[in-house]
Amino acid sequence: MKIHEYQAKAIFRNFDLAVPRGKPAFSKNEALAVAAELGYPCVIKAQIHAGGRGKGGGVKLVKNNAEAIAAVDAILGQRLVTAQTGKAGKIVRRLLIEEAVRIDREFYTSIIIDRQKAAPVLIVSTEGGMEIEKIALKMPEKIIKEYAIPGFGFEMFQLRRVACRLTSDRNLLNRFVDFFARLYTIFCASDASLVEINPLVTTEDGQVIALDAKINLDDNAAYRHPERAELRDPSEEDEAEIEASKYKLNYIRLDGNVGCMVNGAGLAMATMDLIKLQEGKPANFLDVGGVASPHTIANGFRVLSSDPNVKAILINIFGGIVRCDRVALGILEALETVRVQVPVVIRLEGTNAELARKILGESSLDFKVANTFKEAAQMAVAATIS
Repeated sequence: MKIHEYQAKAIFRNFDLAVPRGKPAFSKNEALAVAAELGYPCVIKAQIHAGGRGKGGGVKLVKNNAEAIAAVDAILGQRLVTAQTGKAGKIVRRLLIEEAVRIDREFYTSIIIDRQKAAPVLIVSTEGGMEIEKIALKMPEKIIKEYAIPGFGFEMFQLRRVACRLTSDRNLLNRFVDFFARLYTIFCASDASLVEINPLVTTEDGQVIALDAKINLDDNAAYRHPERAELRDPSEEDEAEIEASKYKLNYIRLDGNVGCMVNGAGLAMATMDLIKLQEGKPANFLDVGGVASPHTIANGFRVLSSDPNVKAILINIFGGIVRCDRVALGILEALETVRVQVPVVIRLEGTNAELARKILGESSLDFKVANTFKEAAQMAVAATIS
């Protein structure tokens, strides 16, 4: 689950991690009142679940009330388009008003799980303010990585090794070490999948401050954090993804036109790859889980049909835990209860696959049955064109 910057900074404060003074605002009057309370100059920041807000015009430094009024009018309630929102952009419904900070140097800092090494990794760069992907591409030598020790986390010598790459000033070095240690504590205590600060800054008076804050919380750990429910902002989430979560479906909307309904994340990824190889574009990632029941399949159809870009649906199920003949019966039952107005292609493989194809072949419902993975992708892509 993604949360807003002001929410992430509230978590930072709970762990005594330095952030600028600031408050969220949900209306123009509230924003101007907070700006007057903090004093000028201050910074007005759009709060959306996407990066690149500064380049998109969503972050403005204001020096007086008149500039604050103009900045709030230009951001609040407006559609902000950034590199991460796509062309559609996102409506700004919340602001963060913060004191201005006199910056000496900027850094990039994050902690994320390296899945290949199965360990958290601290990533730091002296090129703060830049996207980490661009740094990795253009200046890979600027990226510093330190891996947590399984069962122990980060030892002090590791954090000092990173800090020594950033400064030779002893006082500042100790502040960096303390900052990184607290950041890792936050990462673990919050059950986060990502903690990112861009930029992390040092000030003219030698302080280390998180000027930005991004935290992604692991949904699998939500049961340990019931208080997180109030952090969720449904207005920032795709309506179809919210609907899918009600049915416990793993769904992510993409920008293609072939709707995919698959059991298993690995098969879902492979299905999207094969659609691309056939010069098509997947419209989503949808994993219905290990038990493809009539109820689950029907809900999957409802979610896929809610996307107007979907021109064909490909059902690709491997019968391991669940037998293919039962999946076939479930698909037929679902198609009788949910009205699907686009072509449907079905490919079933695994236990009782032949029986499943026989059941589907004897049905009078309108769909196509594929015998192979490649044929299924070809038929689905062709259906979007016809």
